[in-house]
Amino acid sequence: MRNWLEALGQAWGRGGVPEVKRSATGPIIALHISGRPVWTPRNYQALSREGFSGNAVGYRCVRMIAEAAASVPWLLYEGEAEIAEHPLFDLLMRPNPGMSGQTMFETFYGHLQVAGNAYLEAVNVAGSVRELHVLRPDRMKVVPGKDGWPEAYEYSANGAAVRFEQQSGEPVAPILHLRLFNPTDDHYGLSPLEAAASSIDIHNSAAAWNKALLDNAARPSGALVYTGAGGEANLSEDQFERLKRELEDSYQGKANAGRPLVLEGGLDWKPLSMSPKEMEHIEAKHEAAREIALAYGVPPMLLGIPGDNTFANYAEANRTFWRQSVLPLVARTAEALSQWLGGAFGENLRLGYDVDRIEALSQEREALWSRIERARFLTINEKRAAVGYGPLAGGDRLGDDGVAEA
Repeated sequence: MRNWLEALGQAWGRGGVPEVKRSATGPIIALHISGRPVWTPRNYQALSREGFSGNAVGYRCVRMIAEAAASVPWLLYEGEAEIAEHPLFDLLMRPNPGMSGQTMFETFYGHLQVAGNAYLEAVNVAGSVRELHVLRPDRMKVVPGKDGWPEAYEYSANGAAVRFEQQSGEPVAPILHLRLFNPTDDHYGLSPLEAAASSIDIHNSAAAWNKALLDNAARPSGALVYTGAGGEANLSEDQFERLKRELEDSYQGKANAGRPLVLEGGLDWKPLSMSPKEMEHIEAKHEAAREIALAYGVPPMLLGIPGDNTFANYAEANRTFWRQSVLPLVARTAEALSQWLGGAFGENLRLGYDVDRIEALSQEREALWSRIERARFLTINEKRAAVGYGPLAGGDRLGDDGVAEA
């Protein structure tokens, strides 16, 4: 029986269903969820409300990364040759009638930083991509296939849903899904806001504390001590309610800050003050702000957070921000776009970005050009290759004195 089963399996593999390369672990992942949407495992609305809309540090980090990444100019290569004009350039510059290219990518990067996931939709018409649209990540659900990879995406809004089949027969799949690394989820990325959620709560709570303190004349309240004429220590119920009402109406809030307190007989005001230990919430707020900036890879110096002396000056912190946070994100996006759109515009096309036009890195580029210019043992074309430019005709010779010449 065993030999018969083995022979049947071999015959089926040779002449039956064609063999397809795929991961051996994919079917295990998709076993219990094949064909069904996988919901985003977090509350996107709460994250965006508390970490972006309600937190100045989170808001500024997202805006800095999204605006900086979207401002980087694109380059296009076919093989090793740079292309100056191409339909793909036109698509990226004007992806749809309602958005410019920079606006679309700013929105795309913003979604990625807030949700950990970002989606682009390609509109295919007669085998060519005519438009690109950014889709909100909180409305998108991944539909895994039998091999564990997404076979479709479902987008829901206003009670209706649209299903995008990834194997639609078009040269370009309808959805590009870019996600941040998540070690515990097979389909969705991990938002920096989720990693910094505790710090965001601390920062927001400290801000609420400061607001309440300002509403109470920027100092903690005191105590009213009552001593009656006959030695009584307690007010009557009516006296207590009237005193409480007068304090709330006439002495609380910023409009009544500094107003003299009028006391009746037997009442004595005992002011209270905060100890240095109680004032540590201010430093806790700054520490929470630094941790939020750390989750996003933004140097705290760029955000004006006090107490951070990691960098010698602002320019050095700005260069680190571009090198460690912005450019890796742009490079990853360029690679994803090249792979995604290659079926419609050419498999040999490759997107890059123009570092020379980034003002924050101009000092680095000048230093590199100076070093290359002083390298007398390199030819003109070797120098051009070192700084990212193509060769020139006749630029591969060295002079008799070892100096490069065209």
